[in-house]
Amino acid sequence: MDRKITVIGDGSWATALIKLLTENEIHVNWFVRKPETINYLKSEGNNPEFLSGVKLNLKFISFFNNVEKAVEASSIILLVIPSEFLTSVLNGVSDNILKCKMIVSAVKGVIEEKNKTVCSYLNQHYQIPLSQLCVISGPSHAEEVAQEKLSYLTIASENQDFAAIISNFFARDYIRTILSDDVYGTEYSATLKNIMALGAGISQGLGYGDNFQAVLVSNAIREIKRFALAVYPIRRDINESAYLGDLLVTAYSEYSRNRSLGKKIGSGLPVAQALNEMKMVAEGYHATKCLYKTKKELEIEMPILEAVYRILFKNANPEIEIKSLTEKLR
Repeated sequence: MDRKITVIGDGSWATALIKLLTENEIHVNWFVRKPETINYLKSEGNNPEFLSGVKLNLKFISFFNNVEKAVEASSIILLVIPSEFLTSVLNGVSDNILKCKMIVSAVKGVIEEKNKTVCSYLNQHYQIPLSQLCVISGPSHAEEVAQEKLSYLTIASENQDFAAIISNFFARDYIRTILSDDVYGTEYSATLKNIMALGAGISQGLGYGDNFQAVLVSNAIREIKRFALAVYPIRRDINESAYLGDLLVTAYSEYSRNRSLGKKIGSGLPVAQALNEMKMVAEGYHATKCLYKTKKELEIEMPILEAVYRILFKNANPEIEIKSLTEKLR
């Protein structure tokens, strides 16, 4: 397989992953929306909006502002855009072109209008076989990857040969990769941990301390386990890094945008204002509405998800809602 890949997305996670790829001399065909951003990248070698301190090796990057041409340029496509924009971006690509590609999703959310994970959507809407799909998950934050702090990536695919190729693309002395075949479980866990991090942030904003946070997170991993078992019942160890590790880093880290959004809300900001103050998309906001619907349909016990949903979408008082939640946790 050619040592090149098309990257769709120009945020912090995309920038960090491109840094890894170019360090490994993988040629990147990079779709960037704004022509002025492309011009800046070409002249300065860094992303003006995200991880601006990271210098990229332009020798291994070609830029595109036409998404279909970018997709045509590689046999492997890496999706690194917020889930709410995915369908509109992919609408610019012919179905026949897309279904021939190997696709890697680094999207940590669900397609809201379809209430599906990215791989489920690609498989059902475009008839892309699961053998051509792969997921990149954490536990990892773009900022620490960019700083070359030791990090771990989970690479999940039913096609373990494909997973091994992607693992090779990203492995560095400061990046360890873990292979998995649990595509849907990894996707749902990566989405649910954002919702749980919102709950952790709301609690912190309200003044709850580390003792309560520990109880909240220990209950959160059990909610994720129940949800994953209900929607995709295969054998998995929920304590592995792809699940518990990803939850921990998102619930506790200063880099977590979902935790930050929750903290703003818990500190008293109205939800709409808190969202407007966020510089980057917090995937957990839209995911909460989607996965709450799934939780209701499948009758899964998830009190943290319920509390976050009521705060975000039913105008529930955060102080009252979290106080009620404390009586349900064990």
